[in-house]
Amino acid sequence: MQSYTYIIFSLALIFTISAVQSKKAVDEQHCEVCIKTVGQFADSLTADEKSSPEKIEKAFKKFCAKVKVDTKEHRLCYYIGALETSATYAIGDLSKPLAWGIPVEKICRERLFKTNPQICDLKYEKQIDVNAVDLSKLKVKDLKKILSDWGETADFIEKSEFIKRINEVKDKYVKPSGDATKKDL
Repeated sequence: MQSYTYIIFSLALIFTISAVQSKKAVDEQHCEVCIKTVGQFADSLTADEKSSPEKIEKAFKKFCAKVKVDTKEHRLCYYIGALETSATYAIGDLSKPLAWGIPVEKICRERLFKTNPQICDLKYEKQIDVNAVDLSKLKVKDLKKILSDWGETADFIEKSEFIKRINEVKDKYVKPSGDATKKDL
């Protein structure tokens, strides 16, 4: 009788552990570039193209040829093998599941991730809201990035100089915070 109770307890414990592990929260940034890019690509396909892996592959190569060089999307195309300079060829891992109707998230996070984990390492850089953040608490690297994103030169040494320059030019690049767009009735 004790061995029977032990077996039931062990099975219940295993079931509980596996249920907890399967309920892990999905990291929204995991494969975000892949999900967004492949989602945009999938939305651009016609019904005829969606039914054939070969047509999907051809369309994805055309899609990637139009992607701006030195972007996260271009790097994704390189990893999947849709560029002439790609070292690998994993378009089949994208085209077949897409033709079968498998969701883009599953294609990126499971199938393409198994082929090349670097695909899911691609992440978009978070934009810093200059109006909502205390500039003195940012790192100099972040302050330099703000200025370079705006196309401003940043040849300063002191953090205070970066902050001063951002405050001088931010009106050109950032809309004022608050609800200034509402019209008076």
